[in-house]
Amino acid sequence: MNPTRRALLDSVEFQHLVANRWRVSLALSVLLFVLYYGYIILIAANRALLSRRIGEVTTLGIPLGAAVIVGAWLLTAVYVIWANRYYDAEAARLRARAGDG
Repeated sequence: MNPTRRALLDSVEFQHLVANRWRVSLALSVLLFVLYYGYIILIAANRALLSRRIGEVTTLGIPLGAAVIVGAWLLTAVYVIWANRYYDAEAARLRARAGDG
């Protein structure tokens, strides 16, 4: 491996970038896990709450299920925004420093 690339991979900046990516990914994954499994546990634990009618034919479970889907989209959007604003720019800077871009 090229010594410049090896030095870059061993650099504090690269290690910090990788650690940040893991931290953000892990935090968003935990939030998604809580969102999905929280809904499933709510269904199992308090079915009566979710079966309450909020309209003529709609129950509370329907909008909460839709909120889970929207929440997943929002968490994805948070990751994309973070990656576009921080991760991609920093990775490009490090790539340029290594002579690849």
